[in-house]
Amino acid sequence: MKENQQSKVLEALQLVLRPIVKILLRYGIGYKAFAETVKTVFVDVGSSEFGIRGRPTNISRVAVMTGLTRKEVRRLRSTLENDDGTFTVRTTPITELLTRWYSEADFLDDNGRPLTLLFSDGPASFSELVRRFAGDVPPGAMRTEMKRVQLVDEHADGSLSVKSRALQPQDSTENLLTSLAHCAYPLLATIARNTEATTHPGEGNAQFATYSLSISELDRSRVRRISYDRLSEAAVAFDDLFTAYESPIDAGQTPSEKPVVMVGLYYFEEIDPNAKYKW
Repeated sequence: MKENQQSKVLEALQLVLRPIVKILLRYGIGYKAFAETVKTVFVDVGSSEFGIRGRPTNISRVAVMTGLTRKEVRRLRSTLENDDGTFTVRTTPITELLTRWYSEADFLDDNGRPLTLLFSDGPASFSELVRRFAGDVPPGAMRTEMKRVQLVDEHADGSLSVKSRALQPQDSTENLLTSLAHCAYPLLATIARNTEATTHPGEGNAQFATYSLSISELDRSRVRRISYDRLSEAAVAFDDLFTAYESPIDAGQTPSEKPVVMVGLYYFEEIDPNAKYKW
């Protein structure tokens, strides 16, 4: 029975790995580099999450669980100890500024929409927004950069109106890294949590998906467009919810010390004819 379960899990993982392998090959990353990364993660998870009474798992047990030799486990644990392997998704002052422009009452009109801001006059000016939420970035430099990435329009009187709630990475690699960290990882981590034997009904995190097998090719573009609009609206609603409940970072505490709360939204349409699965 267990062997049959393992076989089915591995078959499902082959499906999940297809887009990952596409990404790896696109960046010239071959099997050996990928295998080394996978072995490192096996040792990391086996050591940190399968210990007894809160203690790290010893080398022999990790070797038994993972199928690696004790010598290999020892080598990889040494690597992990010397490099914590923390992956950091870059955030910028622009990201914080956009969030605040869309959420702080001082910079919203009576309908809750972002105000068009004069550059430097008054308490609800662009310069004041930058001063309060963008650290030590000069307002002029912020204006120049936001115009360059087409996030604001500058009007004849020098006022600025915001065009988009989010900054989209221009570099394809940066976009990939952000997507893997903010979309793929949270979804898979949620699946892992929700399918643990110790997770009782109602204790898991929200995880929903809806699909159809009978939308004609002629209608797909319309469905895709409508889905984009509705997902955008939902993302804005969740962003407002999170902003409303955010609390200031305590003195001496960094943002990374606070737990991440995230909701992911996406539209999927199968374009890989070689993906072997049936709904």
